[in-house]
Amino acid sequence: MPALRVRKKTDGGVLPQLRTNEAASADKPRAGTKRDAVDGHLPRKPGVQHHRGETSGRSPAAGGVTADPGKPGQPEQGRKAQPIVPVLGKDKMPLMPTSAARARKLLRNGQAVVVSVVPFVIRLKHKTTADGTASVQEMGLGIDPGSKHTGLAVFISSGPDRSARRGVYAVRVDHRSGAITQHMRSRAQHRRHRRGRLRYREPRFSNRTRPEGWLAPSLQHRVDGVMSMVNKLRRWFPLAAIHQELVRFDTQRMGNTQISGSEYQQGTLAGYEVREYLLAKFGRRCVYCDAVAVPLNLDHVIPKSKGGSDRLSNLALACVPCNDEKGNRPVEEFVTDPVRLALILSRLKQPLGDVAAVNSTRWALWRELQGTGLPVYVGSGGRTKFNRTRNGLVKSHWADALAVGDVEIINSSIDSVLNAYQAGRGSYARTRSDKYGFPRLALTRRKEHFGFTTGDTVLARVPRGKYAGRYMGRVTVRSSGSFAIRARGGTIPAVWHKHCVRVQRGAGWYFTTEVAGDEESSWRAA
Repeated sequence: MPALRVRKKTDGGVLPQLRTNEAASADKPRAGTKRDAVDGHLPRKPGVQHHRGETSGRSPAAGGVTADPGKPGQPEQGRKAQPIVPVLGKDKMPLMPTSAARARKLLRNGQAVVVSVVPFVIRLKHKTTADGTASVQEMGLGIDPGSKHTGLAVFISSGPDRSARRGVYAVRVDHRSGAITQHMRSRAQHRRHRRGRLRYREPRFSNRTRPEGWLAPSLQHRVDGVMSMVNKLRRWFPLAAIHQELVRFDTQRMGNTQISGSEYQQGTLAGYEVREYLLAKFGRRCVYCDAVAVPLNLDHVIPKSKGGSDRLSNLALACVPCNDEKGNRPVEEFVTDPVRLALILSRLKQPLGDVAAVNSTRWALWRELQGTGLPVYVGSGGRTKFNRTRNGLVKSHWADALAVGDVEIINSSIDSVLNAYQAGRGSYARTRSDKYGFPRLALTRRKEHFGFTTGDTVLARVPRGKYAGRYMGRVTVRSSGSFAIRARGGTIPAVWHKHCVRVQRGAGWYFTTEVAGDEESSWRAA
C-alpha cells in the first residue's frame, strides 16, 4: 500500500479561494456547459471545474476515502474499516475492539462471554489492563449534533500532530423530539378544554419558576439522549478526547466578514459557513425549478449590478441552467409565477427551526460533555464540511462526526452504522383519555406479561399461519399473550408469546444496523 501523504497548503498556508458570486458552486462541482444539459439540468461530474476547491481531485465514493490509483502517496481507493466488536476486559474496563471473526473465535474457545447482543459487545475472561495482560490505544469521539439526528464516530488518531484519523465505529441517534412536542401539545389542549369549557376555574397567576439553564422537554431530550449514548461508548471504548461541532454556522463571521481581518477573508474556510447555511436553508435544491442532485450555484436574488449585496437575505441556491438564464435580471422579472415568487421572497428571511433547536442545545450539551472529565474540543459546521469534502466522504451524520475539528486526512471510513432510536421505557399514564381529555379506561398496573416487557428484543419463530416466519425486533406485550413485534420490515401485529425468546432486555433504546451511506433512508421504529 502506498505511503500516506498529507495535503500541503500553498500561498502562505491557505488554499486558493474565490468570492461569493453566481459563477461559483455552492455544494457540487460544475459539470460542463449548457450543451451537456439533460431535461434542462447538467449531469453530475464530481471533481470537474470546481471553482471553490472543496474537492482535491478525488471524487466522492459512498462511505470511503478515494484517490487516484495511478498517483502514489494517496489513500487507497474506497478503503473502509471492517465491522468491529467492542471488547471489555475481565474487570469490565474497555479494551481495544476486535473484528467479528476474532470475536466468534474467542466465544467458541470459551475465552469470552457476550455482554450485549444488539449492539454486539463481548467481555474477555483472562485479560485486563491492570495486570498488564492487555494494552489499549487512546481513541477519540466525534459528535455532530442535529435537530432530528445526531452522529457519533469513534476514531483512532495518528501522525505527529494527531491530524490523521481512522474511523472504527459509527452511531446515529434518532431523536423523538417531534413526538414529545406532539404529546405535550395534546396534553395542553386536553387541560385547556377541561378547565375552560367543561368546568369553570378561577384565574390563577403563574406560580411556577424555571431553574437557570432550563430547556423545553423536546430540547432537553436531545441533550439527555446524546449523553446517554456517549456514556455507552465510554464503557465500550477507551476514549481519551471528545470533539464536538459546537456551532453549526459561524454567524459572527457571516455577518461581519472583517471580524478576523483579511486573513479570514482569504483563509481556507472563507465562504464555507455561508454556503453550508444556504444549503441547509433551501434543502439543497434550486429555488427556481426545485432541481435536486445537480450542481448548485450561489445566486444574488437582486443582482449586484442592480444594487444587490452579499448579505444572506439576498443569496439563494440556483442550478446552473437557471442561474445562466436569470443573468443579472431581478427575481421579479425572471420568475413569472406569482405563487413561486411569493414563496421565494418569503423564504429569503425565513429562519431555520432545526438550526434554532441545535443552537438552543449546543451549550447545554457542551456543559454536559465537560462533566465527563475528558478534554472537549470544538469546531464549526463550516470546518466540518471542509474536512469532509476534501477527504471524499459522503454527506451523512457519521461522516460529519468523523470530520469534526482539526483533521487533515481520514485514512479509512466506516463500514456499518448503528442506528439508535430512543424508544423510551413506557408511559407513566395508566389510563387512556377520550376526546375531551377525561379517562375512559384503566390500564393494567403490570408492565411484565409472560416474562416479557415492552421494549425487549425478542426472536420469534412462528411455525404456521398468516405470519409464519422468523422475526427479530422490539416487542409490545399484551395481557392476552398476543404480542406485536416491530421488526426490520414492519410490524407483526399478532405473535403468540410461546413463540418468542427474549434476546435482550429493553433499556429505552432500539437498535438497527445499516450499511454506511444508506442510513439516511433506514427504517425507523415508530
